[in-house]
Amino acid sequence: MMAWIEIDTLAGDGRFKAWLSEPSGDPRGAIVVIQEIFGVNEGIRRKCDHWASLGYLAVAPDLFWKLKPGIELDPDVPDQFQQALAYMQKFNQDQGVRDIEATIRAARARLPEGGKVGAVGYCLGGRLAYMTASRTDVDASVGYYGVGLEGLIGEKHAIARPLLLHVAGADHFSSPEKQRALHEGLDDHPKVTIFDYPGEDHGFATEMGKRRSEEAARLADSRTEAFFAETIG
Repeated sequence: MMAWIEIDTLAGDGRFKAWLSEPSGDPRGAIVVIQEIFGVNEGIRRKCDHWASLGYLAVAPDLFWKLKPGIELDPDVPDQFQQALAYMQKFNQDQGVRDIEATIRAARARLPEGGKVGAVGYCLGGRLAYMTASRTDVDASVGYYGVGLEGLIGEKHAIARPLLLHVAGADHFSSPEKQRALHEGLDDHPKVTIFDYPGEDHGFATEMGKRRSEEAARLADSRTEAFFAETIG
């Protein structure tokens, strides 16, 4: 089944929508798919549908719901890209993590007892995946080209479960100096694995559009699938 559902906030003061993709049989676990700055658009929904095809229950929360519910933007359209940047500036990331935590709980409730939940995020979602690893009880997390992660090194002590990071070597949002700082801060962390993709730019693993770099995307996604097969089931 593929459909929009509603999830209660942790505080119980509101509800937000999320795209749900369910596998044909019993789920082997759940994956929370964390959006880019473009909302839960077709590309993010395709990510969910792919995880469902692999046997996972997948759910992507609409994290911009307090700004404007149902935002879907195309990064290849300049005006829409600028709209996405404006939404990102207004977005409360701490609230976003709380909504991700609510989604984790909702996903776990749909699994058999003892079922595990992972999270994977892209762009803004890559940053939020790191924050989810340090602030929630998610069982494993993956971040693709998260921006500003070097500024979150201070939270690394709270990362208690496996975290995989994909770093675009030529990311125009993350300088070589910032990438070095990320490695210096996390390379010795027993729960963190970092893969670098030299020459690849931000957004290389998007499902569709001009930013996709096919070979790098396939490599990163294969690593993510192996990671979740080991940590989630």
